[in-house]
Amino acid sequence: MTNARRHAPATQRNRDPILAVLRRVLPARGLVLEVSSGTGEHAVHVAAALPGLVWQPSDPDPAARASIAAWAGEARLPNLRPPLALDAAAPDWPLDRADAVVCINMLHIAPWAAGLGLLRGAARLLPTGGPLILYGPYRQGGRHTAPSNAAFDASLRAQDPDWGLRDLEAVAEAAAAAGFGAPEIIAMPANNLALTFRRAA
Repeated sequence: MTNARRHAPATQRNRDPILAVLRRVLPARGLVLEVSSGTGEHAVHVAAALPGLVWQPSDPDPAARASIAAWAGEARLPNLRPPLALDAAAPDWPLDRADAVVCINMLHIAPWAAGLGLLRGAARLLPTGGPLILYGPYRQGGRHTAPSNAAFDASLRAQDPDWGLRDLEAVAEAAAAAGFGAPEIIAMPANNLALTFRRAA
């Protein structure tokens, strides 16, 4: 099983700054859905640090889910659930409620339709005031915030024209249309942002 484990080098660098934000904005208890959990390394790190929360990882990719399950099997955390097959763009998700939704580094490596699906799906699951936390690089005011982000954006679009850094303003507008308030924006290391949207009444 351990052979299925994948490693994302950036996780070692960003997991503690992300955890610091999550400690502040997540509820003390409840169910957290992580959309697009990737390798599963963030899921294990956060579930270990926040034992009062039940962490539900998910990913549409079977290989990613195998990696998540392998990491979880090694960690043996009682509050970390097996990964769900979840496509953010799908109209129906395999979960009908959550107290919070977290999505790390997905919006720029997925079609915009998946981002819109994420916002709509999170709005369906969350109670009033429930947080949706998005982490990753964004453009602001139609511009990149650093040369490294511009280069990263170009490399992503070369791989797939549907990928690329999203405009913060476009994400906030789409979130408002889905039923969220304006985001709290936290500057993170390496020119990333943590955005916390809360479900409006």
